Amino acid sequence: MSNQPTDNPTDTANEELSVFAERRAKLAALRTQGVAFPNDFRPTDNCADLQEKYNTLSREQLEPMEVAVCVAGRMMLKREAGKKAAFATIQDASGKQADGRIQLYITQDKTGEDAMEAFRSYDLGDILGIEGVLFKTKTDELTIKVTKLRLLTKSLRPLPDKFHGLANQETKYRQRYVDLIMSEATRRTFKARTAAMSSIRRFMEDHAFMEVETPMLHVIPGGAAAKPFITHHNALDMQMFLRIAPELYLKRLVVGGFERVFEVNRNFRNEGVSPRHNPEFTMMEFYAAYVDYKWLMDFTEQVIRKAAIDAHGTAVLTYQGRELDLSKPFQRLTIVGAINKYAPHYTHEQLHDVAFVTAELLKFGVKPFSTSGLGALQLALFEETAEAQLWEPTYIIDYPVEVSPLARASDAHPDITERFELFMTGREIANGFSELNDPEDQAARFKAQMDAKEAGDEEAMYYDADYIRALEYGLPPTGGCGIGIDRLMMLITDSPNIRDVILFPHLRRED
Repeated sequence: MSNQPTDNPTDTANEELSVFAERRAKLAALRTQGVAFPNDFRPTDNCADLQEKYNTLSREQLEPMEVAVCVAGRMMLKREAGKKAAFATIQDASGKQADGRIQLYITQDKTGEDAMEAFRSYDLGDILGIEGVLFKTKTDELTIKVTKLRLLTKSLRPLPDKFHGLANQETKYRQRYVDLIMSEATRRTFKARTAAMSSIRRFMEDHAFMEVETPMLHVIPGGAAAKPFITHHNALDMQMFLRIAPELYLKRLVVGGFERVFEVNRNFRNEGVSPRHNPEFTMMEFYAAYVDYKWLMDFTEQVIRKAAIDAHGTAVLTYQGRELDLSKPFQRLTIVGAINKYAPHYTHEQLHDVAFVTAELLKFGVKPFSTSGLGALQLALFEETAEAQLWEPTYIIDYPVEVSPLARASDAHPDITERFELFMTGREIANGFSELNDPEDQAARFKAQMDAKEAGDEEAMYYDADYIRALEYGLPPTGGCGIGIDRLMMLITDSPNIRDVILFPHLRRED
């Protein structure tokens, strides 16, 4: 099969079908020999460790050591070197970059005529088991001189052209397994994500937080303003909702005496899909007794900075060609203060005039709900005029009560809450607040949310009677925060689309 791409999709499809049929015939032959898909090969080495340990040695230093190795990996390159010799390259899961590969040198005198003949029938993508001895070629490339060679898995489908990989972005998302085989950059992205998540978990545990798990099926969708996915529980014969947030369950645990808890959780919101939104996404939520939203801001900043350093090596990132500095203290602005900074043409009087702000929102194509007060209107204007301009890490603080049904109201200004949202590169990354622990106030807030839902706000919260009952047992003064992991990973890995940092993002069905 030629590795050159073709401009004709029909020709490409026909060629792939031909290769598929050829490889299936090879597999059928293996079955008749009783050697298809063996599972008794156990590698003891990996490519990255071998490269790190031996690649700096010279040919003269390495040869007398006679380093015996046993590796397994997918064959990515193959070339003949005469009738009785060939070179190949395998790739395994080790290494962050190209050191997850190593070259093979296969000769008939070392492996035998039968093994050499079998190797000639192997295809790119096949998974091989190799035993041999390390040496360096004349071009100083670390190589395994193969003494034993086995086909462990027959690849039936051809890999994409090595120089172009998967050219179609949707195909990269849909066939992530092929994308991971072919793209070093994709592998780096998800290894960085894992490193960041490990950092976050270590940081939380080092600060006395206990990791917990809460339900993903809820009787009442709560903890966020979002439209839920609805399902049905057959055994209980009842409607249930996929989790939109774990907040109310985590605070029940604080009521129960677990004073510092966190959960890395999957949430589901039946809303739009965009470069920044996926219906299924990951958050890390945490709650601590006897702290307030100011403590939370300091702590959240530390969590994010440490994750960036551990995954990226520095807190000064480059996102889409522009610097993003997480090393400095994060800026803090009120909603009105942010509008004043980024849309300075509005006067104080205008920003506090309900009719004027409503009229401005209509110019942006935003129609407020009839129940929206001044605070909600100001927040909507902030989202239209200032949010996209918040490049450097910025906490927007002091959200109005009417849009913060779970947050504690300020003692000094009862119409605002002790709440913040963290923005970077023009998008929300985290949301936190001093928790409302007054059960009577919380019940009244839930009722106001029910009124908003009746007025047409599909994202307004439900009334959760059991959560009110939990608060009636006593929730200590508490602060809680949720960090959007997928969006944070976009910044850490310099990924323009949220689907780039989700292994299997949601897509429309294939035709």
